[in-house]
Amino acid sequence: MKAIFLTQFGESKDSFEIRETDRPSAKPGQVVIKVQASGLNFADVMARRGLYNDAPPLPAILGYDVCGVIEEVGEGVEDLTKGQTVTAMTRFGGYAEYVSTQAEGVAAIPAGWDPGRATSLTTQACTAVYCAEEVINLYPGERVLIQAASGGVGRTLIQLAKHYGCEVFATASGGKQDYLKEMGVDHPIDYIKEDFSQRIPEILNGEKLDVVFDNLGGKRYKQGLNLLGPAGRIVSYGAADNNKGSKSGKWNTIKLGLGFGFHSPIKLVMKSQAMIGVNMLRIADYKPLVLKKTLNRVIELVDKGIIDPRLDKTFSADKIAEAHDYLESRKSKGKVVIIW
Repeated sequence: MKAIFLTQFGESKDSFEIRETDRPSAKPGQVVIKVQASGLNFADVMARRGLYNDAPPLPAILGYDVCGVIEEVGEGVEDLTKGQTVTAMTRFGGYAEYVSTQAEGVAAIPAGWDPGRATSLTTQACTAVYCAEEVINLYPGERVLIQAASGGVGRTLIQLAKHYGCEVFATASGGKQDYLKEMGVDHPIDYIKEDFSQRIPEILNGEKLDVVFDNLGGKRYKQGLNLLGPAGRIVSYGAADNNKGSKSGKWNTIKLGLGFGFHSPIKLVMKSQAMIGVNMLRIADYKPLVLKKTLNRVIELVDKGIIDPRLDKTFSADKIAEAHDYLESRKSKGKVVIIW
């Protein structure tokens, strides 16, 4: 089979090779999927830059999510069958014509779904649903900030927050504010032109936020935390601000860590606040039944029309460098995929 290997860290044009490699087999509890579409996530960009500690050693096949047809079912898998069209979360290996993965991270897709669009149901939609429904609860009237909201996770978080009757603040780079308004964002903020940490207090007239969903990290995490009121919750699921290029990666990592600040639990107790970190790889590794529950909830929310993931752009597999550049440019508004 063909697979896209990350062979070195750095710019996308120098980092990937398409190679022939052995097709995987299904171990107990796994299925093998013939891949139609492989999804891209920002963690892939971080891995390509050498800034993602969970990434496998080089040469490596990246990729967290796919859509395709089950080719083989391993021992002990009872709720999936050969020939089903599914969306699946993979623990890397998704940039390939075939991939094996644990059955708990696999679900049959709704009828009529585009394969590329279906890849957004696993890593991105599961992350959003886990953040908004599993680790916290959202209540009507709460004021919610969603950082870098134009991507796949942000889009789903917006839809969930609006479903629960929240007032939504959302940041994105320039030119995406109309897109945020179309999704129902009450207060879209261009973080290139405006400092959200100053703009939001102006809008709230001195009042505070109830929830912050942060995937930027560093000083923006600290700024978001400072906007929280009593009983506020901040959920961190990434550190995209660390992606400033491989040459200065170590310094950027140090700068990012210092930007988070130092926080005493006493302060959290006094305000009854919560700081929560989310890493879906750890959920998949240690809480596979929670992952399965979350994925089933995603399918349910799609069926009910509560969430509607968006396919932004597709690339052929041999255009993997262009796909990475597009995702890294932050121009995307939804899921970016490669098609086999």
